[in-house]
Amino acid sequence: MSTIALVTMITVQLLVIIVSGYFFVKILSAKPKPEPDSYAEE
Repeated sequence: MSTIALVTMITVQLLVIIVSGYFFVKILSAKPKPEPDSYAEE
């Protein structure tokens, strides 16, 4: 494998891991929204 291919592969993999990790942490740290109680209207 050529050097440029290896650098490109590692760069893309790191970018995907960082973006996935960002959204994973963002979802885990989000405050849960209060869901409306369907029985409260009756």
